[in-house]
Amino acid sequence: ELRVVLLGNKRPQRSSVGNFILGVTVFNTEEKADLCLRVKRELKGKEVDLINTPELLSSKISPEELQKHIENCVRLSAPGPHVFLLVIQPADFTEDQKNKLQTVLDSFGDPKFNHSLLLITPKDKSSSSIEKYLQHPQLGDIIKKCSDKLLWQKNLEQAQLLAAIGAVVKKNK
Repeated sequence: ELRVVLLGNKRPQRSSVGNFILGVTVFNTEEKADLCLRVKRELKGKEVDLINTPELLSSKISPEELQKHIENCVRLSAPGPHVFLLVIQPADFTEDQKNKLQTVLDSFGDPKFNHSLLLITPKDKSSSSIEKYLQHPQLGDIIKKCSDKLLWQKNLEQAQLLAAIGAVVKKNK
């Protein structure tokens, strides 16, 4: 079994990435969800538990509500996620969202960044270079904490993403 928690600053992108991983549309990219959604599917001979989170990084979420969602996510991913897939759209990623992401990951204990893979989902699909995202003030710190485990959604194939997730799992045994 492989447990993957989708975290990030935009629900439609997380849902789209979840659907991309599973190869079928199971997460609604239009609808705003107020709960963690867990989907189990067999994928390439392995059972995958994909947990899509609500808007945990939103500035509108109260600390109490955030804690409630985190506890639900921890419960759904028990005994713990193998990988945190951080789906980030840099153009809209703020310092506040970075701090909330840190709070969410801290709730899972150490070593959370060893189990994290950063997936950049650029707003501008015509952009041809990832270098500008590496200089992003909030993302630079996260990239370092993730030990440069970074993918760019542009031209990414499902097999590449699954291989990267597998590499994170293998590295962490």
